[in-house]
Amino acid sequence: MTGASDDDPSGIGTYSQTGAQFGYAQLWTSLLCLPLIIAIQEVCARVALQTGQSLTQNMRLHYPRWILYTCVGLLFIANTVNLGADLGAMAASAAMLVALPYMVWLLAITAIIVLLEIFVPYHTYARLLRFATLSLLAYVLVAFWAKLDWHLALRSTVIPLIRSDGDYLMNIVAILGTTITPYCFFWQASQEVDEQIDEGLRSPASRVGMSAADLKWMRSDVVSGMLVSQIISWFIIATTAATLHASGVLSVDSAPKAAEALKPLAGNFAYGLFAAGIIGIGLLAVPILAGSAAYAVSETFHYRAGLALDWRHARVFYGVIGLATALGLALNFLGINPMRALYYAAVLNGVIAPPLMIMIMHIGGSAKIMKDRTNKGWTKAVGWTATGIMTVAALALAFQLLMGHGAH
Repeated sequence: MTGASDDDPSGIGTYSQTGAQFGYAQLWTSLLCLPLIIAIQEVCARVALQTGQSLTQNMRLHYPRWILYTCVGLLFIANTVNLGADLGAMAASAAMLVALPYMVWLLAITAIIVLLEIFVPYHTYARLLRFATLSLLAYVLVAFWAKLDWHLALRSTVIPLIRSDGDYLMNIVAILGTTITPYCFFWQASQEVDEQIDEGLRSPASRVGMSAADLKWMRSDVVSGMLVSQIISWFIIATTAATLHASGVLSVDSAPKAAEALKPLAGNFAYGLFAAGIIGIGLLAVPILAGSAAYAVSETFHYRAGLALDWRHARVFYGVIGLATALGLALNFLGINPMRALYYAAVLNGVIAPPLMIMIMHIGGSAKIMKDRTNKGWTKAVGWTATGIMTVAALALAFQLLMGHGAH
């Protein structure tokens, strides 16, 4: 679920713009991001399984409170903005498929997501979220419908094309920012703990330590999820390269606009699949954005948290879910440009991702905390490489903002 949610509607918009603007040229970024996101998500999951506690709980134990409060505050803001943009993209896509007013779809989709997340039992809800991941197959089908240049696409995947122009480099930063995102860190760890609680391990002490079988299963889960994430991002870039870029459509400002632009180029079937995929994956991503913020806020202030809990026993947790979703909904009534909103959300994510990754790698490498399950070998090397790359990306985003080259 974490890997699939990484391809949320705002991510689909970023990947669509990549294919439209640069064609196949940046397909290699999917291959670059794959080991980076696997390494950092594996550390997040291993920390949760070994300590029996989420990232927020570990940060609260081992770092000054002001660092925790700052990171969680920025995470809540970034998730809320991202969530609002995703709701808007889902409503716009639904309105394209079924001729009801945008606002009707926006309110209906928001209400359905909140009610499901709060009132549906955890087992059922988890199955619904896993089912929503199937919507990503739409982008694989659209790619075959769009008649890709497979030779050029595969060559562009394994042979990186590096250009020095600012737009090209900043788009790579945007891809990194939409792929390696803090909400995935928190969600991965919190869900590992929730699964343990669901298996009857209620107390933190009962959850400490992990077996070799736990480690093997977790790694297969993380690798498969992140592999799906990057395969889908590859197909979205390739599809829009084969259709929009090849036809001279070099700019799309959202995922729904990408779907709309596909209609005259690839036909109604591709258009419908692309739009339906936005709605399906949004049903997965929006609850995860709200849920990861709720886990972080609740655990920061020692409130009970978890989708496995009834809402009556975790009122603050579910209250934060409702608040984040309501604020995201409200952004769509304020006339804020969605791409500008996503740009600033990306800046916030870019600011908090490097320090979070440093803390995650430190916790994962501490023998005092992790005992015999510390970061080792490939995970340690690639995890720190990912942290370094994201630090450079954050500095590049900050430089772009200071120079006045942000979203317009």
